[in-house]
Amino acid sequence: MDYIKIIRDLREDNDITQQEIADYLGTSQTMYARYERGANELPIHHLIKLCEYYNVSADYILGIKDKK
Repeated sequence: MDYIKIIRDLREDNDITQQEIADYLGTSQTMYARYERGANELPIHHLIKLCEYYNVSADYILGIKDKK
């Protein structure tokens, strides 16, 4: 699951807390932390919101393409 490292790296590179992202996604910090650990699958509606937030493609987050 390439997206686990990618979503964590995007968050950390932008100096954003898990709580800030969780608030943006409308979920709890605990649930978002589970996405970053790979304990839960990232729902498609959260993937779309993360793409919009970071201004990157879904292919980038999913590890399909290297270009943001």
